[in-house]
Amino acid sequence: MAKILYIVSSGAGGMDYITPTALKAIEDCDVVVSYSKYARELEPILVGKELYTSGMTYEIDRCNQAIEYAKSGKTTCIISNGDANVYGMATLVVELLDEQNLWDEIELISLPGVTSFLAAASKVGAPVSQDFAIISLSDRLTDINLIDKRVNSALECDFVMGIYNPKSKKRIKPYLNFLEALKKHDERIVVIAQHVGRVEKEKIRIATTKELIEKGLEHEDLGMSTMIIVCNSNTRLTSNGLALTPRGYLNKYEMSGELKN
Repeated sequence: MAKILYIVSSGAGGMDYITPTALKAIEDCDVVVSYSKYARELEPILVGKELYTSGMTYEIDRCNQAIEYAKSGKTTCIISNGDANVYGMATLVVELLDEQNLWDEIELISLPGVTSFLAAASKVGAPVSQDFAIISLSDRLTDINLIDKRVNSALECDFVMGIYNPKSKKRIKPYLNFLEALKKHDERIVVIAQHVGRVEKEKIRIATTKELIEKGLEHEDLGMSTMIIVCNSNTRLTSNGLALTPRGYLNKYEMSGELKN
């Protein structure tokens, strides 16, 4: 019988965005491996499961532990917030399985999830209707010069841009560089989203790059649980204050759906 290891994407914070497929995987597994915070948020659906949890920076330990549980014959799932392929656990699990050549021993099933980028966008209108780029400002695993290059390139190409991990108390240089990059371009609409999916804490609002630049490091809404959507140069506000990045339909078609002459 195959030894199964699930990578379960739990969606944006809390339980509002977890998919039925992810819920079924958790129901079917014997062991759940998770970052402690996510396990607390998912506690109602983890009752009766063997749990292995740990804190931040212990990602390798959690992945190795999940693999060991699966090798022992226990159907195991490792929880990844948001989507496992967006700064989540998928890459590390796959890398470790490959390094240990366990593909003939363990069946890996990776399940997708709703990211905070997409969840936040859904709350403020339609800001992500054209090409977009997702960039993390964390330089813990990525060279800061490469981060700067990606930010500048995305702005130059007029992508809608999702910014993860903008800053922490000690990690501020990438964010300062991000603000400097914003100064080189015309003002754009931004979405500032805190604690997405965590109903009692969630705060999502529309602002501008001007506000980000002016408030700098003192911005009260910026921290480890914040993500930013920087809209492109075509984005505008609707009459009721939502963010709209037109796809271009009404440039080509009449309101009736007929092609324009």
